[in-house]
Amino acid sequence: MNNDKSTLLMKRKAFLVLSAMVACSSLVAACSSSAPSAPAKDGAAPSAPAKEEAKAPAKPTEIRIMTDFTIAQPPGADNPVQKEFEKKTNTKLTVQWIPGGDYADRVNVALAAGDLPDLIKIPSITTPLFRQMVKQGAFWDLTPYIKDYPNLVAINKKTWENTKIDGKNFAVPAGRPLDGGGFFDIRKDWLDKLGLKMPTNMDELYTVMKAFKENAPDGMKDTVGYTMRGSGVIDEVFLGTIGKWKAVDGKLVNMYLQPEMRESILYQRKLFQEGLIPQDFPVLKENQYWELATSGRAGITNETPEALFRYTMDQWKKNPKVEWTPMVSIAAKPGGKPYVSQGTGMNGVLAIPKSVPEDKMKAILKFVNYGSGGEGLDLTLYGIKDVHYAVNDGIKVSNDKAVADSVGTATWGKMFSTPVVDLWQYAAGMPKEIYQRNMKIAEERAKISVGDPAIGLVSDTEIKMGADYTKKFADMKTQAIIGKVSLEDWDKYIDSLKKDPNYQKITDEINVEYKKRLEQK
Repeated sequence: MNNDKSTLLMKRKAFLVLSAMVACSSLVAACSSSAPSAPAKDGAAPSAPAKEEAKAPAKPTEIRIMTDFTIAQPPGADNPVQKEFEKKTNTKLTVQWIPGGDYADRVNVALAAGDLPDLIKIPSITTPLFRQMVKQGAFWDLTPYIKDYPNLVAINKKTWENTKIDGKNFAVPAGRPLDGGGFFDIRKDWLDKLGLKMPTNMDELYTVMKAFKENAPDGMKDTVGYTMRGSGVIDEVFLGTIGKWKAVDGKLVNMYLQPEMRESILYQRKLFQEGLIPQDFPVLKENQYWELATSGRAGITNETPEALFRYTMDQWKKNPKVEWTPMVSIAAKPGGKPYVSQGTGMNGVLAIPKSVPEDKMKAILKFVNYGSGGEGLDLTLYGIKDVHYAVNDGIKVSNDKAVADSVGTATWGKMFSTPVVDLWQYAAGMPKEIYQRNMKIAEERAKISVGDPAIGLVSDTEIKMGADYTKKFADMKTQAIIGKVSLEDWDKYIDSLKKDPNYQKITDEINVEYKKRLEQK
């Protein structure tokens, strides 16, 4: 945390979520008999009813949790934020924190073994093994219960709809804002230094990448244009959608089989051949993308605005003139329609195994509800007031202890719903002018953003065979980009998918589900 920047913190917008309604229920007196008291023998007065003994406080609910984290170190068992959650929700938490990069695999292992915690974060509602277990009755149907938890009710209706299985909600979405997330980011100080304008289409973006490499504005050897973090964003721009499905005339079209996919391959192949992207991009890890961006060896990356500011803070220590700027949008071709991706509205879902008793299931929902709004959401995102942050003139000012205690969106924020408007626009230490710029960009993006129309939809054939198709497609795409296979080989591969009856069956089945969704609206 850069304390030199802390005095420049901006004023947060008020959260647009409901306040948590977590209160201890008052004890009620035991019901007495409706029959009159029997008279005492020998005319003695009736005896007074015995006073009810005071009840001891309810025993804390023990909750075992499995979730992910995406920072260097997760919170420990003695973490003060965890202790505060326990205090406020009368729980005893045992949290198994799993690194984000390994999380999907670890979840599948846990599901297959059947050794499940009381609350488990599932990376996607379409996780095949999870859906299979839902149909076998292994998880609670939460549909009848959600109405009793106001912060969960406040999650975007579209997100709830996108996480239904057979018309029911078997998991709580870890809600997120739909707009303002990750997209192309660019070194504006490099653009200014080289006299270049902000690119508006992919041709101009190529020109900028080439200028960055050839001129190395920070004077670093092996400078590239783009880190290739989130390389799929290039596909998105050319395809005009997230993933492979695009809504066209009321149907979902598999864009992987369309000419636009070949255009994306050609574009990336050109970037690779000219050294405008890392030559080892297929095997780079998250920290290596970060290192490329913060070392001055790349002028374009893909991040959320708040994470981008963390890049900036790292680089300001060496060069205070560094200026990373999120791009609003970009078109595939000159004169084309600007594109920017829309988020899924969630960061996975939270499910409760049916082996958990109903009373405990309700206590778990109460815990999740608390962390998803009001003071619980403050605790999730900022930690404890006067311990991890102070409020100065309405401004939350985080301190170094917030970093030391792993507070924020990369830990507790992974577990709860945090769909606050500026979730991805603000980071501790951010100057007011950068925050205001980020919010303006988010507002502009929201006007044109494009989402994945197939979120939450599944095909039985894809559940059975989709993993193999996905791996083969990804391998062929990478091989085509780096020149290991020819474009003719790529064309033959795409032609084989068009003729593959099982692959085509996936499209048919997805469209059946898509039609059902449209009819339900």
